[in-house]
Amino acid sequence: MDVLEKIFGKTAQMTVLKNLISHKGESTYLSGIAEETGLSHSSVARVIAPLVETGIVKEKPLGKQIRTFSINMDSELTQLVLEFYERIQEFAD
Repeated sequence: MDVLEKIFGKTAQMTVLKNLISHKGESTYLSGIAEETGLSHSSVARVIAPLVETGIVKEKPLGKQIRTFSINMDSELTQLVLEFYERIQEFAD
């Protein structure tokens, strides 16, 4: 369990966010996130929606039903989250 989980608890949304942070600059599908995190596809879809709404995550449609997701490096909010995440990880060392 990392420091972030100790403070905020292990939630599906935190798991998805950490997965996307670990793949900065890359796009992925819901199924890819589900496979890497061990969460169900429906859980990932449910918890990624608020991250998209806040602008932390970018959603890019690739047709009618296919979507990709990536951490939104252009968002100031994302930058604050990343700074917080990196700084808090220092306490784990």
